[in-house]
Amino acid sequence: MAGPLSGRVAVVTGGADGIGRGIVRRLAADGARVLLADIDAERGREAAAEAERDADVAVVFHQVDVTDRAAVERMIAVANERFGAVDILVNNAWSGTTLKRIEYKTDAEMLHGMTMAMSAALWAMQAAFPAMKARGWGRIVNIGSLNGVNAHIGSAEYNVCKEALRALSRTAAREWAGHGITCNIVCPASISAAYRRFRDANPETAAIMAAQNPMGRMGDPDADIAPVVAFLASEGSRYLTGNTLFVDGGAHINGVAWAPELPDGP
Repeated sequence: MAGPLSGRVAVVTGGADGIGRGIVRRLAADGARVLLADIDAERGREAAAEAERDADVAVVFHQVDVTDRAAVERMIAVANERFGAVDILVNNAWSGTTLKRIEYKTDAEMLHGMTMAMSAALWAMQAAFPAMKARGWGRIVNIGSLNGVNAHIGSAEYNVCKEALRALSRTAAREWAGHGITCNIVCPASISAAYRRFRDANPETAAIMAAQNPMGRMGDPDADIAPVVAFLASEGSRYLTGNTLFVDGGAHINGVAWAPELPDGP
């Protein structure tokens, strides 16, 4: 299929739902062949089939646990075996967090956050780098979060790992720029799978957040977030690297309310 990403190959982690699913759909619509990677096989296969049908381009599901380094390396190898390249890497996978105060966060929870977001992205980037370097072209988009930027309460491990991911991304951008590889961060405010869980548990806080957004709403994964990621994956973004793009309707400007009721205990 002809399009701005025609001939390119993308790997998207956490592509079965929410923001990841929207990104998969848009990259495929723009002509990229996509390896949709997710731990949820049922939703992953459904999302891959849907994107392939709508875009008429190859979209393949690959089941992966991104907390397993060997599995992440295998994911990149599978994309190379199936499509012959990995041009675009989108690190989006996240499994959710339990909202509670810092004093009750466990070592296991903090370590899981770092492994799930920062280490998983690092492993995928390291695995994809040699071929990107050899071709002199690569696009890496890491999905960050306003939670870390604004220090929202209750989600310390998520905040910490997403800020670590931003630091990793900026360092990769600096070190790899000479190889034609860009690395950028998108901090979205969107109706993601994680947001839906939060909204269901904290409907009043979610309503306040949406109302205080300068645009008066949360973003749509397909219409608001995915097009920005597609641009960062394109040739048009060749001179843009190391940046954090707040795709949030302006929520980062003054911040929005994030004060769910937290139990006084673990």
